[in-house]
Amino acid sequence: MFGTIDLALFVVAGLLLNITPGPDTMYILGRSATHGRRGGTVAALGIWAGCFVHIFAVALGLSALIAASATAFTLIKWMGAVYLIYVGISMLRMQPAVVEPTPGQRTAALRAVFLQGFLTNVFNPKVALFFLAFLPQFIAPDAPNKVMALLFLGFIFNCNGLLWNLLVAWSAAAIAQEFRRAHRVGLWVNRTIGAIFVGFGVRLAFSEPS
Repeated sequence: MFGTIDLALFVVAGLLLNITPGPDTMYILGRSATHGRRGGTVAALGIWAGCFVHIFAVALGLSALIAASATAFTLIKWMGAVYLIYVGISMLRMQPAVVEPTPGQRTAALRAVFLQGFLTNVFNPKVALFFLAFLPQFIAPDAPNKVMALLFLGFIFNCNGLLWNLLVAWSAAAIAQEFRRAHRVGLWVNRTIGAIFVGFGVRLAFSEPS
């Protein structure tokens, strides 16, 4: 469809890439442990929405400009690194709730979870470069509409990724509930993942476009 090729291979390769752990998976695990199934689901949806920014950027040629410009790549890279470190420190500093949050507080918390997931993905230039390198391999050279082909492949990849992320979120939330002191366990899981996020941010800061 739209001039795509080897679609079955694309789906399989995409699924294998989706299950590879990275910042997105770590973020979902942390939010599932502390906010339960709903929090993990919202985190997955935030990352899903963030991926669409990269997909449209590839389709419009913005990712190619970022890849070609060392200044643009470095700027976005440092923004992403700072944000990952910020999210990691926020997780490390999280304290157990003294009282049960009100419905309004829970809604605000879930909005923050969604926004953090969205920005965590958007501010990672490696995601944009990944789509730029991966998607065109499955588009025929004579495709009648390469933009539509890129959007079509990106949509498939992102939806498959969402399904995997939801599975991760729900599984992590279910496992956390099995622990007797699930909240404190979830809190320390979140702090551990916060430290990993700081590491991701430092690694991104010193990374180079590939």
